[in-house]
Amino acid sequence: MGDLLEQIDSPQDLKGLSIRQLKGLAKEIREFILSSLSKTGGHLASNLGAVELTLALHYVFDFEQDRLCWDVGHQCYTHKIITGRRSQFDKLRQKGGVSGFPDPHESPYDHFKVGHAGTAISTAIGLALGEQLREKTLGQKKQRNVVALVGDASIVNGNSFEGLNNLGLVKRQMLIVLNDNNMAIDVTVGALAKFFARARLSHPYEDVRKITKTLLEHVPGIGRTMEGAVERVKKQIRMVLPASQLFEALNVPYFGPVDGHDIESLVLLFRAMEHLDHPVLLHAHTKKGEGFSPAQSGPSRFHSCGPFNKVNGDTVKSPDRTGPLTYTEAFGRSLVSLAGEDNRIVAMTSAMCDGTGLNEFRTQFPDRFYDVGIAESTAVDIAAGLAHSGYRPVVCIYSTFLQRSFDQIFQEVALQNLPVIFCVDRAGFVGPDGPTHHGMMDIGYLRMMPNVILVAPATASDIQHALEFALQQSQPVVIRYPKDRVVPEESVDGMCDTPFELGKSVVIKPVDQVSVVLLAYGSTLAAALEAYDLLKDKGIQVGVVNARFAAPMDTDYLDWISQGKQILTLEDHSVAGGFGSALLEMAAMTPSLTTQSIRVKGAPKSFMPHHLRHEQLMQAGLNADDIARTAIEMLKA
Repeated sequence: MGDLLEQIDSPQDLKGLSIRQLKGLAKEIREFILSSLSKTGGHLASNLGAVELTLALHYVFDFEQDRLCWDVGHQCYTHKIITGRRSQFDKLRQKGGVSGFPDPHESPYDHFKVGHAGTAISTAIGLALGEQLREKTLGQKKQRNVVALVGDASIVNGNSFEGLNNLGLVKRQMLIVLNDNNMAIDVTVGALAKFFARARLSHPYEDVRKITKTLLEHVPGIGRTMEGAVERVKKQIRMVLPASQLFEALNVPYFGPVDGHDIESLVLLFRAMEHLDHPVLLHAHTKKGEGFSPAQSGPSRFHSCGPFNKVNGDTVKSPDRTGPLTYTEAFGRSLVSLAGEDNRIVAMTSAMCDGTGLNEFRTQFPDRFYDVGIAESTAVDIAAGLAHSGYRPVVCIYSTFLQRSFDQIFQEVALQNLPVIFCVDRAGFVGPDGPTHHGMMDIGYLRMMPNVILVAPATASDIQHALEFALQQSQPVVIRYPKDRVVPEESVDGMCDTPFELGKSVVIKPVDQVSVVLLAYGSTLAAALEAYDLLKDKGIQVGVVNARFAAPMDTDYLDWISQGKQILTLEDHSVAGGFGSALLEMAAMTPSLTTQSIRVKGAPKSFMPHHLRHEQLMQAGLNADDIARTAIEMLKA
């Protein structure tokens, strides 16, 4: 760790540094981030690109009093490092360490626990309106500044534009900093991305640095009024960059683009803008992965990475990297195979091509691949249009982000009964990304919708058959799976290598002569089979079933209950509204049955913090030991 960084325990420690020292501190922070993340993994490229922006903001504003809102939040590492959390980076995104996202429980400098895009502008408007009301109704002078830091991928989100459209409500200071690095997780797509590209290219980039410094000569302090100075800055930038007209059309005063790594110019600009009495937007151009060439050349690979060699960027292989495919890999291979035979298949994602396993599909079928950017609602509506046109759209979105399109799934897909296939990655516990990214609600809100079929594969062959099944349906199908490795085929003796039949499960271990049956939905089949072996070693036999469907449910379960069998359901989902709840409902609606023979295991109704995924599963009781212990309790009862 560098000499300057050792002296920084709070943002107040920045105030006494010179601009030259700030530049030195930026280098030390980059080295600290590289060193830390090379051991723990984390969001590397975005944080390397936001160092100077963050330092300049903290240098000018006092965020002990002022308010800073993050959009997505995965670029907040510099902010955390200088707000007293540096010592926790040795366990970044691990139990006992710092979260990878802003978290008010960690620090008063964080105001929202945030991990989804498009929220910063609107929440900042709310904070600004709160200040505005206090100033007006209580007669207070301006107490706090409000700043929103937004990425170029987030600004295209509909919620961001709704916020900009309501910016006129704010009649006081509010600063929106647009961090434009031409990247989301993958390359930013869409018309607005092209707009930003034109803005960057409308004047030689190196000249922008010089122009910025020239324009800043008009900053107050040399005898001119603030209003006149800012208007002159705006007009001169506007002459160079006509693309500012987009924001001006929304009545948002626009400045930029400026060099987001020129800390001296940033400090001067922020000093000019902190005293304004109306909202403004500063467009700063940064480089994702700045200071680390492997991340600059491969920002998608270093968006969220595991441990790596900080010299050459090579991934450090962990011992558990051998073994079965991940669910994402198995899905990607199956989809490519099926798309080669069925030209109706179209794949869609929301800025998650790599994360959802669609890279090979994009390469082989570029005319049938669409990335709409961080716009999940739009992805669903486009898919509805494609399905109505006779195609079979496969919409690939993480579970936590699919929540953002609830109304579109209801209105444009389920209500119309259109054959859209949702492949829901990162379902269940996601490990280090924590509560903003856990996929614990998809079964609950999708199971409510008529016409929607819910499927969870366990093995690689299950995924292949699930996709084949979905393509044959004339209604919506949801296929959910976690960020994990598939259940090994050998552990199920080939039982899962059978076609899907609507609402029918697959018996893996016989249920005829047993008193307890483990109903495993999706990936929990692995732990159920391990529990089976533990119980078998104790001389106890239980049945094990690969449930496959959460809607419609297999009615064979009711027969087993009527025979006196006890059922233990297992799911990587909240117990509220999930697979087990569906069984309880079905049993409760059958007059001759009781629900007393049903036990439900799943995630508790709470926000589980960041940790390793297998540790989170253990905390939820979804490990073999806990499952076996519960089965024994049920037998005794």
